[in-house]
Amino acid sequence: MKFRRSERLIDMTSYLLDHPRQLVPLTFFAERYSSAKSSISEDLAIVKETLEKQGIGTLQTVPGAAGGVKFFVKVSKEEAEPFVNELCKLIADPERLLPGGYLYLTDILGSPQVVQKAGRIIASAYSEKKIDVVMTIATKGIPLAYAVASQLNVPVVIVRRDSKVTEGPTVSINYVSGSAKRIQTMVLSKRSIKQGENVLIVDDFMKAGGTVMGMMNMLEEFDAQVAGIAVLVEAEKTEERLVDDYLSLVKLSDVDIKEKKINVQIGNYFDK
Repeated sequence: MKFRRSERLIDMTSYLLDHPRQLVPLTFFAERYSSAKSSISEDLAIVKETLEKQGIGTLQTVPGAAGGVKFFVKVSKEEAEPFVNELCKLIADPERLLPGGYLYLTDILGSPQVVQKAGRIIASAYSEKKIDVVMTIATKGIPLAYAVASQLNVPVVIVRRDSKVTEGPTVSINYVSGSAKRIQTMVLSKRSIKQGENVLIVDDFMKAGGTVMGMMNMLEEFDAQVAGIAVLVEAEKTEERLVDDYLSLVKLSDVDIKEKKINVQIGNYFDK
């Protein structure tokens, strides 16, 4: 079946967006559309220009007989800033205050639009780095981890508080919660991560960083590498930060329970 150029451009763009960071040979598109490679190259140049102009991402051409093209998600800081500012406003709503100074974030982390946008922004910072796996812990950060992983085209592994029989043999470690100073346990299936893999840790909220540090210690048991750490929200005022090198979209500066005020600002993402 012969495709018109407009049809090729739409289908080609859709395919590339669905397969980020995957090398797609030009012969694949040539056979898919029954077109010459020269026509495919011209089409890809149009797609690349449009993706970059719209702030969606970019295409990287790999030369040679075994080469092709890869799509990488790219979000400029100018594009990310309005979204992060709006996220700050949402989190600063005093109605989010819960007893004990906790914040209600379930609606934000349950919004596909918010999570997908946050996932794209985080993934953009790591799109050209060697990432094999995204890791998170079994809490509200799971949707964010999947949003990031979908843009990086890698699997998600979930660290749990207790073992599940359906996960087979597991590795278990104890760690100290940075905020509560309690000894806690985390468990991960032995089949989840391969030796030497590069892992991006993603979480929804980080206070002192005890949970993140626990996941880093877990990776040592697998001889895996920490490729990066990213959180949606970090708490700025904490006695002891256990993690130094990380990326955050939102920074929680202060919570005044009496005055019902939540002070929020953009995170260190824009400083990187």
